[in-house]
Amino acid sequence: MERFIHLLYVPTMACNMQCRYCYLGGGTKAIATEHTPLETLAYAVDKCRSEGVMPFNISLHGGEVTTLSKEDFRAVVAYIAAYYDTNGSYLSGAGFRLGTPHIKTNLFELDRHIETIRDYNVSISGSIDLPLSLHRAYRVTKDGRDTLDRILRNVSLLQEIPNRKKVSATIFREHLDRMDELIEDIWFLHRNTCLDMTDFNFMVGFDSDTNELLHPLSDEEQLRFYHAIREAFAGTELEEALNTKWFAEFGPDYCTNCMNCGEKFFLLERNGDIYSCVRGQNHPEFYYGNIYESSMTEIMETAKRKIAEIHHGCGFSEDCAACGYLSVCKTGCPFVKRVNASPKSYTCGLQQALYPVWGVTPDPLNREHVLDYVVEMHPERIPDFALPRIPNGIPALRHIIDSDPDLRAVYDETAFVLEIDGNRFPLAPQIIKKDRTFTFMTPESRVTLHVRHGLLEKCSSYPENNMLFIQLLTGDMIVYGDENREKQRHIATELIYKQVAEEQPSAIPGYDAVDLTHFFRRYGLSLSRTAANNVFFTTGALRDIHYAKQKNNAFYHIQAMDLPFPNLEFYYLNEEMLQR
Repeated sequence: MERFIHLLYVPTMACNMQCRYCYLGGGTKAIATEHTPLETLAYAVDKCRSEGVMPFNISLHGGEVTTLSKEDFRAVVAYIAAYYDTNGSYLSGAGFRLGTPHIKTNLFELDRHIETIRDYNVSISGSIDLPLSLHRAYRVTKDGRDTLDRILRNVSLLQEIPNRKKVSATIFREHLDRMDELIEDIWFLHRNTCLDMTDFNFMVGFDSDTNELLHPLSDEEQLRFYHAIREAFAGTELEEALNTKWFAEFGPDYCTNCMNCGEKFFLLERNGDIYSCVRGQNHPEFYYGNIYESSMTEIMETAKRKIAEIHHGCGFSEDCAACGYLSVCKTGCPFVKRVNASPKSYTCGLQQALYPVWGVTPDPLNREHVLDYVVEMHPERIPDFALPRIPNGIPALRHIIDSDPDLRAVYDETAFVLEIDGNRFPLAPQIIKKDRTFTFMTPESRVTLHVRHGLLEKCSSYPENNMLFIQLLTGDMIVYGDENREKQRHIATELIYKQVAEEQPSAIPGYDAVDLTHFFRRYGLSLSRTAANNVFFTTGALRDIHYAKQKNNAFYHIQAMDLPFPNLEFYYLNEEMLQR
């Protein structure tokens, strides 16, 4: 199965500035390497593709990428543009938004590469300090000169270029002391430059052994900063950006909110070294290997193991166990957790203030998410969070299933395979799984159900009257019934009779194929955008067996109250989410 990763490429460690709080300290120098910038990137991508790993995004970082020669910069950008052209249809079909070459830059030498930026529609993400007076004080050249005026002149060169151009600013306690000035400078950039301040990002700084000038905000100060920004921009033309993009770094779609970011995010340096990200650069704990010395499979296995070990070493907070937002937060960035020696996200309070603004509500199934998290990161804590044991004297569900041949067919884990954009998911019933599998679907996704030969004959006296039985549930919850039970809202039921279900052969030997693309598109508007949706598959005959068993066997009924049919949980991403 294809694995997709975000690849951040550092073609040079050199930088033309020496910001007084740089996380790389004195490490921003050109390093001689055996390979050119293009050679390392091309080698890494080819190696990934040969091992079934595909970058869905390739971005350029540093050091400072604009210190490259014009020839090297253009060669790397052209390669990335060609990569998107070649693989665009496949990436779009897999649910990823296709971008253009993208650079993270301090903007100081942007003018040297303006032709390449124009020719390849390079999108720009610039770093700038707000208020601008602190930029003048802290973001200086290596010989201490001010950089702001030149940077603003370079920004003006982008005026007629229709590419995406945004900036971000990192906030420390010193910035909180100048809120009026900071707010005024946001308006200045919005009204007097071509920078898109509706696509602006705030980032919250943290402790660093290379930064003695700026100090991280406390939890209370983060909230004070956020509320001051809300008060200043609510009701203005920038309010929508405030509510969406400005603090998006702390949202559920970003790397800081992965269960294990070592499965998806990688930073490649020109010498072939691979780290976790810009935060992990030059830190041995976040070093995964060298692309010239190890296979990508080995590197990814190391990444997953190291990130899990770091989360484990930070411990697990009882606050997180009780928080309904654990399913989207995942306890935050492992790098900052390790720096702070804390089990919690360093922006925990800020995130809890942001989630309601984004329409993210506490998950009523948080107990299951807690168990999922401790299984991955703190297996020794599984007994503390395991679901209640079955009372003595009641046979276990697995025993009841194994004792009944018809019931075994209901719970058959080989009956269905769901294929989404080329990725195949063997389906098992959720109430007997040992873990939960989540995937993503978009309005453009292609969805195929593979049904094992003979399934519609199973337990059916009249197979021609039997049908596939598909139930689609949104992730949003409702309360129903005399017992006031909370469950996922039912959206649709689809019945597909035997004749139609067996019309098309499957690419999987021993299975038939049923195209469900239009079924999911038909109900896309009703699916949840913030919680995992759910789809279940069975046949009419097997469904009848389940409900008959519930009626006749109280021990089964009490353990199989939730739908027992093979299922898959998925997040449904619309265009706005894909652009984040």
